[in-house]
Amino acid sequence: MKALVYTAPNEMTFRDEPEPQVGASESVVEIQAVGVCGSDMHAYQGHDPRRVPPLVLGHEVCGRVSGGPFDGRRVILNPLISCGYCHYCRTGRFNICSNRTMIGMTRPGGYAERVSIPDQCLVPVPDDMNPVHAALSEPAATGLHALVLAGRASARPLSECRALVIGGGSVGLLTALLLRHQGCRRIELAERNVLRRESVAKEEVGRVFDPVDETIDESGFDLVIDCVGGRVTRVLAMHAVAPGGVFVHVGLMDNEGGLDARKMTLAEVTVIGAYTYTTADLAAAADKLYGGAYGSLDWVETHPLGDGARVFAELLKGNIAAPKVVLLPSEQV
Repeated sequence: MKALVYTAPNEMTFRDEPEPQVGASESVVEIQAVGVCGSDMHAYQGHDPRRVPPLVLGHEVCGRVSGGPFDGRRVILNPLISCGYCHYCRTGRFNICSNRTMIGMTRPGGYAERVSIPDQCLVPVPDDMNPVHAALSEPAATGLHALVLAGRASARPLSECRALVIGGGSVGLLTALLLRHQGCRRIELAERNVLRRESVAKEEVGRVFDPVDETIDESGFDLVIDCVGGRVTRVLAMHAVAPGGVFVHVGLMDNEGGLDARKMTLAEVTVIGAYTYTTADLAAAADKLYGGAYGSLDWVETHPLGDGARVFAELLKGNIAAPKVVLLPSEQV
């Protein structure tokens, strides 16, 4: 089969790869759409020691099952493969399973014509759901999970909060869109890339701005969600979060500090780490996408999988305005 393989830092190669190996209680999925995630870009640059080349990346997958008990079903995939028996699995927190593995990290991922995955990771979606939209379920679920955690910690309903979302990629934009859908009317979104900023502004979620060139209210936001996760964005988040507010850290760009421990303590700021999502979050996000909660989704850009090497290079240069790029294995070059 054809696959886009991460072969070295800043190098992707479109080539023939072996057919996926299928273990017990596993299925093969014919991939119809697969998104490019920020973590894939991070790995592409050689910044993720967990992803060792040569490796097929990609974990935001929609496809159709071939064979087995789910044969013919259109599905999205939970890329996190949990053990089912550790303390965290037994308490329903599968996303922080002690023994978790993941497609696109510890086993081949979705930048291919086919992928194998345990049946427990298959999440059926409506047969008439646009596979490109369905592939957004993974980043949408990441934002949904962050908002679920924030809602538990916030002193007031999120709809009443003044919210700042940092990062205008798919997770950031989908989080802002869901906040708007849930009734939040005071949303601001920080994004450095001018092309992406222009794309995000068209969705009218609120003020979209460059945090370097424009000022931001100090201690002015009840809720801050950092979908980038770099030192500079953590500094921005701590500057912006209000006393008694909630700061949810989602992105994983680096681990270079940036948290203001004095403000966290004196202002009783709640800081929450949000890692991916549960299967329930994933299914709920897919349902919301199908039902139109996130709007038209016309800001997604698609390319053939065979053109993936060029797409990654252009993303690295900041030349693609779209908040999300989805690759289509069925449209090879």
